[in-house]
Amino acid sequence: MKYVIIGNSAAGIGAAEGIRSVDKTGEIVIVTEEKYHTYGRPLISYYLQGATDMERMKYRPSDFYEKNGIAVLYSRRAECFDPAVGEVTLADGEKIGYDRLLLACGSVPFAPPMEGIETVRDRFSFLTLDDALALKKRLGRRKSVLIVGAGLIGLKCFEGIADSVGSVYIVDLADRILPSVLDEQGAEIVRRALERRGAKFFLSDSVVRFEGNKAYLKSGKELDFDLLVTAVGVRPNTRLAAQAGCEIARGIVTDERQETSLRGVYAAGDCAESFDLSSGTRRVLALLPNAYRQGYCAGVNMAGGTAAFGKAIPLNAVGFFGTRVLTAGSYVGECYAEREGESYRALFCKDGVLKGFILVNKPERAGIYTSLIREQTPLGRVDFGLLKREPCLAAFPEQARGEMLAREV
Repeated sequence: MKYVIIGNSAAGIGAAEGIRSVDKTGEIVIVTEEKYHTYGRPLISYYLQGATDMERMKYRPSDFYEKNGIAVLYSRRAECFDPAVGEVTLADGEKIGYDRLLLACGSVPFAPPMEGIETVRDRFSFLTLDDALALKKRLGRRKSVLIVGAGLIGLKCFEGIADSVGSVYIVDLADRILPSVLDEQGAEIVRRALERRGAKFFLSDSVVRFEGNKAYLKSGKELDFDLLVTAVGVRPNTRLAAQAGCEIARGIVTDERQETSLRGVYAAGDCAESFDLSSGTRRVLALLPNAYRQGYCAGVNMAGGTAAFGKAIPLNAVGFFGTRVLTAGSYVGECYAEREGESYRALFCKDGVLKGFILVNKPERAGIYTSLIREQTPLGRVDFGLLKREPCLAAFPEQARGEMLAREV
């Protein structure tokens, strides 16, 4: 059996490990456009910050590929694949046959059209290690940086460069930072923490046009800058799947086994959709833990085993200069919130179950809340009054405590 995996991040690595859990000898080939050993993408801001190095960024040990009998084709682009003959064609014309194929193509940066952006000198994305390395070469203590986008990518970029430049402006159309992750109160706490480190925010605003390295905002403000980072967002990389005729919605559509509408072709990670248990809808959950779990599930099934990917929910764990943010699920239903200084907790409940939570500087035992969401535990079976104040096993009946201790939360 020959397996081809397109993508070398969490989903691709998960698939390789899933395959090897069933098939110890089949041929595995990973095709990646990047030239690096697999690395943790969330760590690129810490690399810029000087808090980590290339060796510690590795997602798996240096001998991972050798130990698992994996051939990696670095700096190679998959141009298309033909499901009828089981063949991937690379950009240089080389063809690679396969019995099972995994698309773990990740996501690609998205930026809305902005007039005059082609006139900007030194503009960057912030999604890959190459992006971070290119940006690092241009940083300087007297440089000013404009970041378009106050989501996770834009703010992690700010964290990575804050101590290496003179000033940073961050523009976003939303009225708060991290609009897809935090509510108003949680966003205010994090925004103030970032402002203390030098971030200058222009919210509920947007760039109307660029003239060289000057940005004209909708509000009428003008910003001069040296470096531009576009971090508006990302889109699932569905190019290969769409060309081959896979069913596409927001991302590549798969079943619970991670198989696409094309037999023998699987998809996992940021390019694929998942069923979000907390909202009851299919959506792209661009999160590393889910990417790995999807990939592992796909790998097991590719090798002839049996696995299903389920109980997926949005889950974010991120920090900015010591301010820690944990969120999960969907923010629907009734909200129970409390704030104490720079700490904040919000729980969202609907139909008698916990649907989501936001925790800022309250990281302790958050896995208990996560378990409540994933297991859809009826709140009538627990002491929810106690759980509103803190996540603790004492809020559960004795039998449930034992089950939770035995289960990873």
